[in-house]
Amino acid sequence: MSSSSAAPTAKPPMRDALVTAAFQLFLERGYEQTTVDEIVALAGVGRRSFFRYFPSKEDVVFPDHERCLADMTAFLAAGDEEHEPVRRVCDAARMVLGMYAENPAFSVQRYRLTRKVPGLRAYELSVVWRYERALAGYLRGRFAGRPDGTLRADVIAAAVVAAHNNALRSWLRSDGTGDAGAAVDHALGCVQRTFGDTADAPVMAVPTGPLPTGPAPTGPAPAGERTGRPDDVVVLVSRRDAPVWRVVQEWEAALGRA
Repeated sequence: MSSSSAAPTAKPPMRDALVTAAFQLFLERGYEQTTVDEIVALAGVGRRSFFRYFPSKEDVVFPDHERCLADMTAFLAAGDEEHEPVRRVCDAARMVLGMYAENPAFSVQRYRLTRKVPGLRAYELSVVWRYERALAGYLRGRFAGRPDGTLRADVIAAAVVAAHNNALRSWLRSDGTGDAGAAVDHALGCVQRTFGDTADAPVMAVPTGPLPTGPAPTGPAPAGERTGRPDDVVVLVSRRDAPVWRVVQEWEAALGRA
């Protein structure tokens, strides 16, 4: 037996239905003017169902942050001594971007709503603070016993959040166009180059000219003699992500100009 009737469309999960109904009403009536009773009525569920998923109306605007924060905390906890700590927290921050990038249209819509409602902006800041505390807690454990370990942990955590949010908000302001991942990678790369262990890596200058045969000089070479023979070559070997100022400093030292 055959049938030409199409299968019924599956209803969205109750949680998703509540989020969709809430944002429809927020756009039509405004956030402040929308009540929880109106949201559940549009979603076709009971009031008790709303509070089963969301403690407050504010929480329906940020439905995935609790899950993302839990995933981030687990990711950090799974790290060990082999993981460079600054790179680890930068990778953890990328998980937040992944959450936003799952649904760009919704993320842009939420960003616009948050900008208009001071209460939501304050709520968002409290969420950001929780992310920052998670990053700082991990770094405090990794830097325990080091000089200024707690200070360093808190500063790096704040820098990671600031860099990530700078790139994320630029993407949201552009209506979700462009490569958000590349923008966040660039921003977090600045943090890694500034605070990562590789930033302390030494820069080594290797002369490739003939080795000296006489005694080593005891003072700086006179002007005009510092470069040695005209065909001498000095090769500077450094980490790719070494700060430019450190490369210049070592270069000048190798040439006797420090």
